[in-house]
Amino acid sequence: MKQPLTGILPVAPTPFFDDGRVDEEGMKRILDCMIDQGVDAICVLANYSEQFVLSDEERATLTRLSLEHVAGRVPVIVTISHFATQIAVRRAVEAESLGAAMVMMMPPYHGVGLVPPEHAIFGQFKAVSDAINIPIMVQDAPLSGVTLSVPLLVRMAREIANVSYFKMEMPFAADKLAALIEQGGEHIVGPFDGEEAVTLLADLDAGCTGTMTSALQPEKIRPILTEYRAGNVDAALDQWRLCLPLINHENRQCGLRAAKTVMMEGGVIRSDHVRAPLQPMSERTKARLLELCRELDVIALKWGK
Repeated sequence: MKQPLTGILPVAPTPFFDDGRVDEEGMKRILDCMIDQGVDAICVLANYSEQFVLSDEERATLTRLSLEHVAGRVPVIVTISHFATQIAVRRAVEAESLGAAMVMMMPPYHGVGLVPPEHAIFGQFKAVSDAINIPIMVQDAPLSGVTLSVPLLVRMAREIANVSYFKMEMPFAADKLAALIEQGGEHIVGPFDGEEAVTLLADLDAGCTGTMTSALQPEKIRPILTEYRAGNVDAALDQWRLCLPLINHENRQCGLRAAKTVMMEGGVIRSDHVRAPLQPMSERTKARLLELCRELDVIALKWGK
């Protein structure tokens, strides 16, 4: 990429039929809907894509399908996280060969009891970087149980050629973003937040340049970023207040199910099925979700109708 990637880079959900099979045509419709939402890039195979319930064959199919279908309309980020360095490298090489603009990866982990030491974490990111020529986004999230210190992240940014983007999702993300930006300087090309943008305003105050949300309401969240970065902080705050009830409901009550439920209601996909052991959303939670989406008139709720 010639210019640093900024803005809103939502995660594409993975659609399944009611029997649990991957809905490939539904995946294409999701990608088209997200482009119509005005996203700056799309991330596939992330945790909010249910990457942990997909087989290796399904991952490979969805990687190819997504990159071929998007066909350069927006940059695509492919998540490649795996405990085994060899597999993470192979996934990265494949993603780049198919046209990915960036890869995202969590530090290697396999439960809280199997976390490599810092030098091994550093080594995995370096091995991936050495194998590709596109940027790497480090996903720093509590899900892994791995503590990535600011000094380690800064060292990675300075010493590993392609490590330059960072997605911060831990508690007090703004403070960590501010420290990372201050200590890493020009090596921190893309400081991002996540978690459905639930901490976005504080993270923008700390210097983040983008957010990786779900695909639920990116067209509503994007103006928060554009207004803030243009210096129109009051306008950004007004938009933040508008979006916050839905952001909060998704983040605290719905999780990864929200975008699929709304997209099914909006005719984008046929089913909002999640694979076991994940459980479907309660009717109470779903009713509130759809009510909040109707109030905001989100694109996903009407795109396929």
